[in-house]
Amino acid sequence: MAGTTTRVRAREQILQLCEVDTDARTLRLEVLAVLRRVIGFDAYVWLVTDPETSVGSAPLADVPCLPELPRLIRLKYLTTVNRWTSMITPVASLYQATGGDLARSLIWRDLLCRYQVGDIATSVYRDRFGCWAFLDLWRMQKDSPFAAAELEFLHGIAGPLTTALRHSQAAAFAVTPAGEQPSTGPVVLLLSPALEVRAQTLQTQRYLRLLVPPDTGAPVPAGAYNVGAQLLAREAGVDGNPPLARVHLGSGHWLTLRADRMDSAQPVPERDIAVSIETTDSSGRLSLFTRACGLSSRESELLGHVVAGAATRDIAQLMFVSEHTVQDHLKSIFTKTDTRTRRALLARVLRT
Repeated sequence: MAGTTTRVRAREQILQLCEVDTDARTLRLEVLAVLRRVIGFDAYVWLVTDPETSVGSAPLADVPCLPELPRLIRLKYLTTVNRWTSMITPVASLYQATGGDLARSLIWRDLLCRYQVGDIATSVYRDRFGCWAFLDLWRMQKDSPFAAAELEFLHGIAGPLTTALRHSQAAAFAVTPAGEQPSTGPVVLLLSPALEVRAQTLQTQRYLRLLVPPDTGAPVPAGAYNVGAQLLAREAGVDGNPPLARVHLGSGHWLTLRADRMDSAQPVPERDIAVSIETTDSSGRLSLFTRACGLSSRESELLGHVVAGAATRDIAQLMFVSEHTVQDHLKSIFTKTDTRTRRALLARVLRT
């Protein structure tokens, strides 16, 4: 375990990284490089999540069980111990939560025990606008659980990282002329109840390629696995959020992934799972944009009226405020969204 001076310097470095405008993937990779110097871990899984549903949308991982990725994700969503959606504190360890009896965790009992995982430190990045990500750090040494000082360090950087991750999602709405345009054709991935790929439409492989960085090899439908696993968790009563996640495609484009059971004569648990991938509609973009930019409920309501095409006078009547108050709210929205005009604001929200 690193000394106090090393931890202080590492915290300062991470805080500096949080102040830099960068994308979520770059931020995570740079923070992980610092964490490796101050906290010993052997593997990790860091997922950006849809802030509204808490479902993973953009994974970053280095784990020894990648060949069993569908099983890993399915068990992660079905496990109640240290589930990122129900943790009381931002940081907790598996060893701590189970009192040292790791077999109380479904994912450890059914999978991770075979990989000699000795502890997992989980950090959740959540604020009043939603859940933006969660991080699992794996330690393989059986007799070396994460120390209190290490968990305290992770707790101390959770707040700044949450804000930085949220800001990176807001920045992803920036409109740039470059980038491939999403297709309007049907994009569907068919999964088995165990989340194994059964079939896909012609456009699916192209979408998967667009969703992963060019240096990560063959495209893996991790986003599809996540929404599929959330469907299983909802059916099992583990978590009530819908099996839906929105993911940034690039150049201001967003995709929405949804999962549902196929209609057949088989019992529900035996039916295949269809995952659809489609361009995020205006209401989905608006909801995500207001959360990412940290708009208040009143500002979000006003922006909804602006998106609908309402004039200032109409908005004032709909919200039962003066036109002057509408203008004040708009000024605040412009500041939070880094825009200056309604035209620029609508361009970011709707990519028009």
